[in-house]
Amino acid sequence: MDRRVVTAALHVPLPPEVAFRLFTARGERDWVPGWEPLFPVAAADDTAPGTVRLTSSPDEETTWLVAARDFPRSVSYARITPGVRAGTVTVALAATAAGSEVTVTYDMTPLTPAAARALDAFAADYPSFIRSWEELITAHLVRGGTA
Repeated sequence: MDRRVVTAALHVPLPPEVAFRLFTARGERDWVPGWEPLFPVAAADDTAPGTVRLTSSPDEETTWLVAARDFPRSVSYARITPGVRAGTVTVALAATAAGSEVTVTYDMTPLTPAAARALDAFAADYPSFIRSWEELITAHLVRGGTA
């Protein structure tokens, strides 16, 4: 089974110093429906390397670890769903005249043939997945939300 590496960019009308928070465990709560990460150990800074958070859905549980942070330019997360997939998610922010270009890269390894098929479907839909992030963030900001 091969790794799947997918990359796409979105635009956020905020400078990287402000937009960065939108791509953290706590910041995503503001715009991702149902996003409720749990911290097994209290974390004052949810972007500090080594910080662990847990997420779950009816189908699976995922452990996330902050692997690297270069505020406000990038943050990388290791992501492991036991018995399903493992890899990294990297968010890179670059200043633009209109705010930030945010490049999101998923580098995932399937752990089963079924996970490989699911990752193939995820990769095929990845551009629209990232467009949905931009739409959700824009709607959040239009409602008066903050980063």
